[in-house]
Amino acid sequence: MTKSIQEDTFYEGGPAKGDLIVNLLLGFTLIGLPFTIGAVVRALWLRFNITSRRVSVSGGWMGRDRSQVVYSQIREVRCVPRGFGAWGDMVLVLADGSRLEMRSLPRFREVETYILERIQSRPTNERPSQAGVDESTSKGFAA
Repeated sequence: MTKSIQEDTFYEGGPAKGDLIVNLLLGFTLIGLPFTIGAVVRALWLRFNITSRRVSVSGGWMGRDRSQVVYSQIREVRCVPRGFGAWGDMVLVLADGSRLEMRSLPRFREVETYILERIQSRPTNERPSQAGVDESTSKGFAA
C-alpha cells in the first residue's frame, strides 16, 4: 500500500506580466532589445511551483531545465524588488553554496515570507547556524 504525502500549492504560475509589458516598451529602443527578448522567453517558458514541501522552477529554452529544492536545503533567501515593488527577483542560497534564481516573481514578498516560515519550522538540529559554522565542531575551543 502506498502512502501519499499531502502537498499544498502556494503559488503556481509564470513570471510577472508587468515585467513583460515594461520590457516590450523598452524594446522600441535598440538598447532595450536584449531585455525584451529575455522577457519574452521568460513569459513563454518560465514556470514557478511553490508548495508546502518544495520550490520547483522550470525554464530555459522550451522549458526543459527543471530545478527542485526542498526547504531543508535552503540556507538563505535574498530578494530584490523590481517594477516599483510589483514583482521581484529572488535567490535561494542552498546549504551546499549553490543558488537557485527566480526572476520576475510576482507576489515575491508573500513568497519570501512563506519560504522563510517553512525554513524556520524545521527542527532545530536541521537548521544551519547563523554564522554558517557547524556548532558541534567548535565546542573544543571554549576558554
